[in-house]
Parts: sequence; C-alpha cells; structure tokens
Amino acid sequence: MKKIISALIFILCTQVLLSHPWKPSHYVIIDTDGGMDDLKAINMLLASPDVRVLAIIASGGVMPAGEAYVKIRSLLDSYHHQGLMVGINRNPAAREMPVPMNYAWADDTGVSSDNAANFIEVLTYVLKYEKTPVSFISLASLNTVYRFSENKPGLFSQVKEIIWSNDGIKPLEGFNYELDTASAGKMLENETPLKVVGYYFMEFYTSTLLDKIETINNPYARRTAELFRSGEDHDFILGLVDDMIPIYLHYPGLFIADSLDKVSFYSPGIEKFSDDLICDILSGNTVNRNQVFKDIPVDTSFYFADLQEYIPDIIKRHGKEEFDAGVLTNELHRHFGIYATIGVKMGIRAREYFHIGVDEMKVISYAGEVTPVSCMNDGLQVSTGATAGHGLLKVVNDDGIPEATFTYMDMTIKLSLRNDIANEIRKELKEINFIHGLDSNIYWELVRQKAILYWKNLDRHVIFEIRAIEENTGAESPERDTRTLIKDPAIFH
Repeated sequence: MKKIISALIFILCTQVLLSHPWKPSHYVIIDTDGGMDDLKAINMLLASPDVRVLAIIASGGVMPAGEAYVKIRSLLDSYHHQGLMVGINRNPAAREMPVPMNYAWADDTGVSSDNAANFIEVLTYVLKYEKTPVSFISLASLNTVYRFSENKPGLFSQVKEIIWSNDGIKPLEGFNYELDTASAGKMLENETPLKVVGYYFMEFYTSTLLDKIETINNPYARRTAELFRSGEDHDFILGLVDDMIPIYLHYPGLFIADSLDKVSFYSPGIEKFSDDLICDILSGNTVNRNQVFKDIPVDTSFYFADLQEYIPDIIKRHGKEEFDAGVLTNELHRHFGIYATIGVKMGIRAREYFHIGVDEMKVISYAGEVTPVSCMNDGLQVSTGATAGHGLLKVVNDDGIPEATFTYMDMTIKLSLRNDIANEIRKELKEINFIHGLDSNIYWELVRQKAILYWKNLDRHVIFEIRAIEENTGAESPERDTRTLIKDPAIFH
C-alpha cells in the first residue's frame, strides 16, 4: 500500500509540472560553499527549464570563499554561461576540507577570485532588474542571506522564501548551522519563511542510477557523472545531501513538513526516491516546453531521407534544444536555409550565455531585410522567442550582416559570425548561383545540402565572436570565450 501511495504522489506531482506554461516556476539565487554535494545540486538546478538561476554566491564553508568562487565561475564558463553572475561573500569562517578543495569542478585556468564582485552588489543588481519573487537557496550557512537582509531590506522583501539545507530544527543542528549559528538565529526571527530541507540518504546514487545519468546528453549530466567516476572517496558524492533541495523544489509533494514557529522542516515522505526523479531533473524533463507538440520527434523515420543520417549526430553534438529550434525554423522558413540555421545557432548561443529561456531578451538583428542574410532573422525568432509579434525583435535595415545584439536585464552582448565562416558561406552561395541561377531547382537543392552540413558541423561555441557592450558608452570588449580558434576546412564540406 505504501508503494502505491508513493507512486500516486509522484504521478500527481509530475502532472502538475508537465502542465506548465513557458515561464519557469522558480526564480532562484544560490549560495554555496563549493561542497561536492553542492556541485550536484547546482547541476540539477541549471539543467531544469522550470528553474531560473539568477545568480550564484560563493561563501565560506568547506573551503574559503575564494576557492569556492573559482569552482563556480569555472563551472559556469565551461557550460558557456559567461553571463550568469557570480558574487563572493568573504565573511563566513571556513574550514579547509582537502577532498572538496582539491576536486576541480572544471578547468579553472585563468580564473581568479581577486576581482570577484561583492555579493551585495550582485544581489542588488539582480533584484533591481528581476521583479519576480525569488527563492533564496542556501547550501551553506545563512550568513549571506542574513547580511543581505540587513544591508538591503527593501530589495530583500522580494525574497519570498529561504530554502536551506540542514540536518534538522528539533534540535537545530548540523554542519551548515554550525558554520554560523548567529546568522541562523537571526534568520529564525526574520519574517521571511524559512524552509529547511534535510534527513539525507547517504548511499543514494547506485551504479544503476549512475549508468542512467551517463546516457543523458547534456553537460550538466556529464559533469555529474564525471564526479561519480572521479574515484574520490567522499560520503557526499554518493549520498543525497544538499542535492536534496532540487528534488524538494520540483516535487514538494514527496516531502512531509514539520513546523516550529515560523520555520518548516521538510523530510522525505517515502523510503527512497525513484531514480527517475534525478534523471528527469538532469535531463530537463521537468516541464513541457512546447505549446502544440509534446515533443519534436528524434525518430529518423519522421524526416526526409537526405536528413535522416545526420539527425543522431546533430542531436549528440549540439543538443536537443538546437535540434528542435532548427526543425521549427526550417519549417517556418519553407526551405532549408543556411542563414536561417546560423540564426538558430546564434540565438541558442545567446540564451546559453545568460542561461535563460525564451522571451527573455531583446534582440536587434543587423541581418537586414534582403535575402539570403535576412533569413537569419527567422532562426533568431524561433531560437530566442524574441519575435516581431512579441515586440522583442528589431531588424536594422542596413547592409545585411550576420550579427545581432542581445539584451538581458541591462547586459548586452553582440554575436557576430566569424569572418572566415561568413566569407566561405558567401563564396559557396555565389558559386551555386553563378552556375545554376536562383530560379533553378538545383540551386535550392544544393543550398539544402549545404545547410544540412552546416547544421551538423558548425559548433555554436566556436563560430561566433562575442563582445560585451557597455551600457552607457556603447564600447565593445571581447568576452571570456573569445579565444583563438582552430580553423577546420572540413566544417564546410
């Protein structure tokens, strides 16, 4: 009977999540001390389209805040989320635990905390521009949230709840509590609801679950699997500890609440969570992203013969989201277009930079209104949701060039197609036109063949130059991921 009840609760929770419109349910700020369980939690929160991570704060705990900052910033850069803000709170005392300190979350070459933004500045900026009520997720002590509430009480009123990972409240104890008992005591008196999530499973990630995670095709799942396969001997790797919070956030119905004054303690209401919970969160299957189709099919039999052999590679190399946007764009465009495909890749890359969903950026396209370059506008609209109908897309009618600016909050970046790639595309289209002419069926068939190859071979992480634009001056500066690139002629053929 207990298993039946648990299954019913899971089904009801899943149904609610899958009936969601385009806007995510949770806007969150994460505070972390760089623990190994925090890496798992952050990966799940980043992977879920039903969560919008507004900023991550590094604070002291299992390591000094500076060490935690390097791990977070390098992780986000490895995911190409250079525009997701990271702040630092150097105040809390830290313990130097060698295993989590020595484990690199990503390649941190060139990453330093020396010039890291203060957490008060980051949180002030985020809450100035994001008016949606925010959940403050504390994976360490409550020092960060307490100090911000004292420094910026007006802005702190936008925090609707604090979700804190800790062992319990009766009695109040645990590692995260012991890091700063004074701040915890102050937040217990605060009017903002404090939700404590705990009672951990210390041997949760079985070999069966790890095998399932390794089949998920996104960087968050891959980095999680790397942690498990690292050979590091630490209870918090295979245990479900701070990474209990993403499960609570997505499936609160699976938890039982125990209240003490204004504080609620949430513990699992079942003996063991299903592996599917973790896999669904890591794979992004927490909410239906579409409005008409339940999903864009990956079965190659749904597609024309000339495309079928490329579909598995396109999805494996570029992910399901770029594939879906590519399919919809070329149907909208009414022919398989090269610049339409470039627009898809550019829009997905810009969203990836800020780590945001659709309909959240203003876009200015410099592709103009003259084909073939203007075809890029269709790809931009589908991939970003910044459509003309939503009033989020402006097309500049100058000489068409494959570049666009993207503004989120008040941060603006410009993405430009690399000159060598733009010149190669221009050269190939000119040759096809010269030989066959625009009015011939052969011309459009050859364009289709080229577009399919470009879709498969062009990596959105290397084909664009990205520059940040200063809000007041309009000055441009290269971003962190604008680096010397290997030019491979094979990508064009």
